[in-house]
Amino acid sequence: MCYGRCAGCIGQSLLWLAILCIVANLLLYFPNAETIHATEQHLSRFVWFFSGIFGGGLLMLLPAMFFMGVANENCCSCGGNKECGQSCAMLSSVLVALTGLAGSGYCVIVSTLGLLEGPLCRDSYGHWSYIFSKTNGEYITESSTWSQCLEPKNVVVWNVSLFSILLGLGGLEFILCFIQAINGFIGGMIGCCCAHRQQITAKRTTPRGNHNLLLFHCNLYILLVFICRTFQYLIGYIACIYKCVFIRS
Repeated sequence: MCYGRCAGCIGQSLLWLAILCIVANLLLYFPNAETIHATEQHLSRFVWFFSGIFGGGLLMLLPAMFFMGVANENCCSCGGNKECGQSCAMLSSVLVALTGLAGSGYCVIVSTLGLLEGPLCRDSYGHWSYIFSKTNGEYITESSTWSQCLEPKNVVVWNVSLFSILLGLGGLEFILCFIQAINGFIGGMIGCCCAHRQQITAKRTTPRGNHNLLLFHCNLYILLVFICRTFQYLIGYIACIYKCVFIRS
């Protein structure tokens, strides 16, 4: 099944992207390879949202491993039909892809907010604050203003670089998961139709001849419920972040 091979390639790509997200997020805790700022909690609050470790990292490992296994997935050859088993695996990958969409979306949102607010640093008056929080991200292109942050040294470059990397990696993960959601749905649909057609053209079918059609309806119902739930949780994430950033500040 070409759809399964495509899922396998996507899974391998997601695995490496997840590892890179975890590494980039961990580096945010150690500006200039120093641990003192993490100990004293002089880091951007969005660093503690674990966008790369959880959203783009650990949560992405499940889709990555599942997609890599889809290429050889037989799903117990449901109903004794191999094509139906592959279809079952492909439709299941759609549900897993939605989990990946939620994780990568979380990574993208938090990274964007981290870039817009800027780093927590000490100014010339000795105060620790978000100097660039009211610039709406314009400080990113105005490197001449970065010298306002005296400590940690080069923290603006550090934060902008790593949050930008997380934003790019999360965006790639989102695109790949979206492609796999479409790939899995089309592959599952075609597999179910082909399996059902093979049973119709057979000499005589068993009483379970409508098994594939029922399986498709069941998976379609689960898919719709899962989509609703995923969007509900994603909206909850966005609302929570909005309250933490704009209301409490």
